[in-house]
Amino acid sequence: QVQLVESGGGLVQPGGSLRLSCAASGSIFSINPMGWSRQAPGKQREVVAGITRGGSTSYADSVKGRFTISRDNAKNTVYLQMNSLKPEDTAVYYCGVPFRDYWGQGTQVTVSS
Repeated sequence: QVQLVESGGGLVQPGGSLRLSCAASGSIFSINPMGWSRQAPGKQREVVAGITRGGSTSYADSVKGRFTISRDNAKNTVYLQMNSLKPEDTAVYYCGVPFRDYWGQGTQVTVSS
């Protein structure tokens, strides 16, 4: 079964903003901290943000101050608000459970002029 579905990716100019959404199954969302990771071609996966069920957040240094993770427990949905985007943010972004290294199918984010 499909348990994680990302959406909201696309092409954005440097300095622009984008919001990603992740619809998760209740069996995952209800018991796990959630997060977002990204992977560019030829590069390793990088976990960029995490959030607990209670709303405590953490961020990678590369996105701190620019990205915000949030979750809506009633909707089983997690979000990633991305501001001040840079070309180096270009990657496929995945929603999932970081400590389990379990991720969805991903959505492409391209930052370019």
